Parts: sequence; C-alpha cells; structure tokens
Amino acid sequence: MTSKLSAVLPDLSPWRSSRDFRLLWVQGLIAYFGSFMAMIALPLQIKDLTESPLAVGAMGAVELVPLIVFGLYGGALADAGDRRKLIVRTELGLAVLAGLLLVNAMLPEPMLWPLYVVAAGVSAMAGLQRPAIDSLMARIVPHDQLTAAAALNNLRWQFGGLAGPAAAGLVVAWSGHATAYAMTIVTFGVSALLCLRLAPAPAVEGAEKPSLRGIVEGARYAWSRPVLLGTYAIDLVAMFFAFPVAIFPFLADDLDAEWSLGLMFSAIAGGSLLLSLMSGWTSRVRRHGLLVVFGAGIWGLAIAAAGWFDSIWLVLLALAVAGAGDTLSGLGRMTIWNQTIPEELRGRLAGIEVLSYSVGPQLGQVRSGAMAGWTGTRAAIWSGGVLCVAGVALLAAALPRLLRYDSATDEDALRRKAQQEAALAKAADGGAAGAAPGPAAAGRPAAG
Repeated sequence: MTSKLSAVLPDLSPWRSSRDFRLLWVQGLIAYFGSFMAMIALPLQIKDLTESPLAVGAMGAVELVPLIVFGLYGGALADAGDRRKLIVRTELGLAVLAGLLLVNAMLPEPMLWPLYVVAAGVSAMAGLQRPAIDSLMARIVPHDQLTAAAALNNLRWQFGGLAGPAAAGLVVAWSGHATAYAMTIVTFGVSALLCLRLAPAPAVEGAEKPSLRGIVEGARYAWSRPVLLGTYAIDLVAMFFAFPVAIFPFLADDLDAEWSLGLMFSAIAGGSLLLSLMSGWTSRVRRHGLLVVFGAGIWGLAIAAAGWFDSIWLVLLALAVAGAGDTLSGLGRMTIWNQTIPEELRGRLAGIEVLSYSVGPQLGQVRSGAMAGWTGTRAAIWSGGVLCVAGVALLAAALPRLLRYDSATDEDALRRKAQQEAALAKAADGGAAGAAPGPAAAGRPAAG
C-alpha cells in the first residue's frame, strides 16, 4: 500500500537532496502569499476610489509592457551576474514598492495615480526576478529530479494562490488596504532574508554584460531548437485560443448561476492542485514532449466542454480537468527547459519564457471577449477550445522532434547533464581543497 501511495504522491527527492531548493520553496511560498495579498488589495483599492471597471482593467495594460521589457532584460542580467543577489535585490525592491502603497493608503485621501505607478514597478521587478529564479533551478536540483522539482514548485504556487487571495479579501474587508500592504511588506522582508541564505550563484566564466545583442543571441538559440520552440508555441496557442477567464461572469449569467463565478475561478486552480498532489508518476516520465502536447490538448478539450455543457456542475468539472491538463503541460515544459538549456543561456531563455507566459493569456482575454461579443459567450468558449486542440495538433505534426523528445537520449539533455555534473565535481574539488590545509577546517560548515 505504501509503495502504491509513493508512486502517486509528489516526489520529494528535490526537497531531500537540495538545501537551496528547500530555501527557495519556502521563500516562494511566502512571497506568493504576499504577492497575492497585494494583487487582490490593489485592484480593490482602485475600485473603491473610482467605482470604474475600466479603471480596474487598465491596471493589466499598465503591467504588461514592463513585464515584457524587464523580463527580457532580467534574463540577460541573470546570465551576467550572481542570481542570488538579483533575487534578493528585487525582493527588497518589491518591499519598497509595497511600502509606497502603505503610505498612500494611510493618507486622509489616498491618490489614484500612485497605484498605477506602483503596479508598473511591481511588474518590472517581477520581470527582473523571475528569470533568475527559474534559471537557478537547473543549478541546484539534480538532473533526474527536475520534473519532481517542477511539480513541487507548482504545488507551492497553488497553496499560495489559494490562501493569498482568500486572506487578502478577509484582511481588506476587516482591516482595510493599509493592513494588507503592511503584511505584504513583511512577507517580502522574510523572503529576502531566506534568499540571503542561498549559496552564491555567480555567472559562468566569461559571461558577457547584459546587452541587446545577448538577448538576440538567446532568441536565436531558442529558434534553432525545434523542441524548445515547440514548448513556447504550444503554450501560446493554448492560451490564445482557450483562456476565456475574462468572460466567466457572462458564462455564469448564461447558466443562470451567478453564485458560481468564484467556483469557476477556483475550479481551475483546484484541478491543478489535485494533479500536483498526484504527480509522483511524472518523475518516471522520459518523454516530456508528450506531456506538453497531451496536457495542452486536455486543456483545450476541457475548455471546449466547459463552453458546451448546460449543467454548472459539469462546467466546474470540466474547468478542473482543464487545470490539471495545463499543469501537466507545464511540468513537461519546465522539465525540457531545465534539462536542455545551457547554463550560460538559462537566464535569457527564462526571459523569453516570461514573454510567452504573459502575452498568451493577455491576448487570450482579448480574443475571448471580442468573439463573445460576436458569437455569444458559450460559443466563444467552446470554439476556442476546439481551435486550441487543432492548433496543438498542427504544431505537434510540424515539430515531430518535440514528440520524440526523450531525456535519456536527447543530445542537449545529455550535454546539460554532463555540464551540471562537471560543475558539481568542480565545486566538490574546491571544497576538498579548501579543507586540506589542516584539521581545523574539518568541522567548519560550508558557506551559504
């Protein structure tokens, strides 16, 4: 019975084998909680100040451009310097921005424009930070545990995503926006302290300074790799055609179930969480390209079903299945990226991933809203799901190397594995050399 459970429950190998992974996991959980607190409190404050849906929606437009620009630049910075320092500095920057929100909220008459300025600043900081964190995983987690690490990270995101918004809503309702912002400052401060305990993560020898040429070099590398290109393209297609979250309120109206709107949002997260809790089997998968394709296909089919069903309970079930499919595809994407991208390009490729991750859902919101006005809400949802499945199938046919990807035989994966093993051997030799001069060094703990 125990062996059967261990085959299904999350694989905890990265947690046991890597101290830095444990630190980043806990740091990320705390940071996610604080981020979601601010993500809920900020639009609620804009709503309270303006009573305008357009003013609240404008926050998304303000955030998009900084996320794209600084995401690409952050990838170049991650390749050129110490990733730990970049993570710590951006965490402190986020704490300062939350402090500005706190000061504004405590004014007798809080101002509106600082909220947009801070929203843009937070988006820029997130763009700078995410490539550094994402590119660090392949350095601190053994090569054969990267899928398990991706599943555990997704589990962390789901915990933060479920608890953060709920807590923020209660805090704002009972204590006001200022209290929510104060709690956000505390979480970012604790997160920065945890990041300071990470081992240094300097750039590879001979790394170039951040430049436009370096960013273009990363883009060319991605374009030259059909497997990587397929992961980006499939994610973009899936989100563009089948991300109808913006029109969920209209779907609830069509089904005469206005009460279900919150459940629609949480159903996707719930399905993702359930898949993460039962992700132990994914650690034994070698054909991660199949995970990408099948997961995206499940997402599209489930979204199509959500638009087609008349029963609200079947709609919620379909959305939960969609969340599980999206997580499955995400595990495949993250594993391929971590297993194959060379260390010297990891930051820049993570910056490109930020671009695909942010643009797809944004365009998907626009597509679903525009099509709903033309064909009706449910038709916009189910047709988008069908187009998603068709697009994923066409991409899979056009990029057969993605389907054939095998972590045990892929040249790039084997090269990256050898690169990591060489770096670990070098670090071990360095530690042994440092301890060689005398017995006094034997009992000294490693730095970091």
